[in-house]
Amino acid sequence: MKKAKNKTIRFAAGMIALIILLFLSLLPNLNRAVWAQFPTLSIPTVTSSPRGLYVRAIGDPETPLNVRSFPNSTSTRVGVFLVGQEAKAYGYYGDYVMIDYAGAPDNRGWIVLNRVEVFGGSLPMLQPPPTETPSITKTIDPTLAAQFIITAIPSRLPTFTEPPALQIPTYPSEVGGTTTGGIPIGYVIVVLAGFGLFLTLIAVLRRG
Repeated sequence: MKKAKNKTIRFAAGMIALIILLFLSLLPNLNRAVWAQFPTLSIPTVTSSPRGLYVRAIGDPETPLNVRSFPNSTSTRVGVFLVGQEAKAYGYYGDYVMIDYAGAPDNRGWIVLNRVEVFGGSLPMLQPPPTETPSITKTIDPTLAAQFIITAIPSRLPTFTEPPALQIPTYPSEVGGTTTGGIPIGYVIVVLAGFGLFLTLIAVLRRG
């Protein structure tokens, strides 16, 4: 009996402790309670509006469409329109359709009509747009052009220069170089020397 009574007391004490712990855990939530009145607001309902005319690019995915500033193939290209891409359409002129395109003049560009599918109705024909005026005048920069001017380099082959005229020196004839008869004086000297030697030889032979 005593053991059963002790178990009952322990069980009751445990239950009381459990109830106290639960109460303490709920106590912070009771302190956080804020009593306030939320204003009543009317939230507007968002209704979907029709998308209107739009086009989708079709064709070879490897060949995107060129977006041009005017409806002709010679106008400035302002970007590309990928296959599968969609954009709002305004109408067509000739073989081109006007679409919304950021970066084009007035954010509107032109793409070829035979590469798009039209959704939301039929495209109206637009008035002829003005002719494109080039923003930059194509002029040739003289400084840049001068870099491509090729100057001919003179040949370095040897050139022939005519020598000056040959001047042959002339010597004046010496006066007294010949005898009165026109015989060179050297011959006269040789003859006289030979005659002198002959006389000397005869004199030596006589003495001997």
